[in-house]
This record gives sequence, structure tokens and C-alpha cells, in this order.
Amino acid sequence: MTMAKRLSVVGGVVLLAAAAMTVYAGGYGQQYYGNWSYYPQRSYHYCSYNYRPYASYPSYNYHYCICYPQYPNYVYYYNPHRGHYWGRYDLNAKGYSLLAEADRKPTVAEIPETAFPKAGQMPLVPAGFEAGKEVPSKGNVRIDAPPPPPATPKG
Repeated sequence: MTMAKRLSVVGGVVLLAAAAMTVYAGGYGQQYYGNWSYYPQRSYHYCSYNYRPYASYPSYNYHYCICYPQYPNYVYYYNPHRGHYWGRYDLNAKGYSLLAEADRKPTVAEIPETAFPKAGQMPLVPAGFEAGKEVPSKGNVRIDAPPPPPATPKG
């Protein structure tokens, strides 16, 4: 293979990689939800909430949305970087309950029902995490409501 052909092949690979990175960073806007999946070992549905802490941030961060069969009217938001639930979306009221910092726990069972405030507007896009450090969000962009979860299969 001649040097010119090698350079053109390398150049093409570089262009394809750059195009793929552009789609990854900008193909969905500032936020999007993944598809719902069922986790049979835990008997719940989950999906990812993918977001950038601000529009020009180069990559997406994620939290999980979880719908438990014993709480079918709610979608709970779990922050895997901090290891706790931080609120829930009420599917009937079409609003969000943001937990106070002191009420955020690793399991839903640890959070008393009284800790959830009345459902209101969706919270702002959360801070991101990169290399273990928090990346503050910027602007006044609110989280989009989650997609409706599928019905939980009867076991």
C-alpha cells in the first residue's frame, strides 16, 4: 500500500470517529431517556435518564428511573454516583416530588411517604459527574417528564 493510500485510509477513519463523537455528544439534545427494561431479579422496570449538565457539555451523564410494581403510580429517580434516590415522578398528578437532602436514601423502603412533598414542576437538570467530581449544571433547563413505564409482568 502506498503512503498516499495509507494516509487516506487513516484520514477516513479519523473523520468517521469524529462524526461518531459528534452524534454521541449532540444527537439527542441536552437530555433523553433510554428504553424501559425489566429487571426480573428485582421485579421492576428501569430506564436511564441521560443528560448533559449544560448544553455544550461534551458527554452525557445518567441516572436511573425505576418503577416498582408495589408503587405503580410513581417513577423513582436514582443517582448511581451518590447511591441514593432523590425524588419521584407521579404518573397520575404529572408532577415531581424532590426529596430534601436529608431524606435521600439508598432504598425506597428507607424513605417515609411523608418525606415526599406534593408533586410539582420537574426539577432542573442535575449536576453531572466526571472523574469523581461534580460538574455543576448551568441554565434553567427542567428535566423532561419520563416516558410511561410498561405494565409489570405478573410473576
